[in-house]
Amino acid sequence: MADYIHDITALLPQGPPFVMVDKLLYSDGHITCTSFRITPGNPLVENGRLSAAGLMENIAQTAAAGAGYAARAVNESVRSGYIISVKDLDIRTLPEIEAELMTEITITARVADIIVISGKTTCHGKVIATGEMKILTSV
Repeated sequence: MADYIHDITALLPQGPPFVMVDKLLYSDGHITCTSFRITPGNPLVENGRLSAAGLMENIAQTAAAGAGYAARAVNESVRSGYIISVKDLDIRTLPEIEAELMTEITITARVADIIVISGKTTCHGKVIATGEMKILTSV
C-alpha cells in the first residue's frame, strides 16, 4: 500500500511540464495505481484532448511512480526508464481537458533491467486505453 506522497515528482524522473500523473493511489511492487487530471497547459493536449502519446506516457509514468515509491522505501534514488516497445495498444477514446484518469499497471515480467507491464486507463468509470509496454530501466 502506498503512503500519501505530497509531491509526486519526488517519485518520477520526469519534471514539469512533462508530468502525466498527479497522485499515487496504491503501489505494492506488483500493481501501481495513479490518478491524473488533464489541464489545458499540458504539452500533450491537442485540440482539447489528451493525445495518444499522452495516454501512453500516463501509463509509463504510473509504472515510474511505482518504481520510485519502491526505491524511496529503501533509500535509493529514482531511476530513469525508457519505453522500448508498446504492444496491443488499444485507445478507445481521447479524454478531454479537466477529465480525471485512473491508471493501473501490473508488472507481468522482469528480466534484468527490463520490466514488462500491462496497463489500463479509465475515465468516468470506462476503460479508455489498454496496452503492454517493455521499459528499460537505467543502470
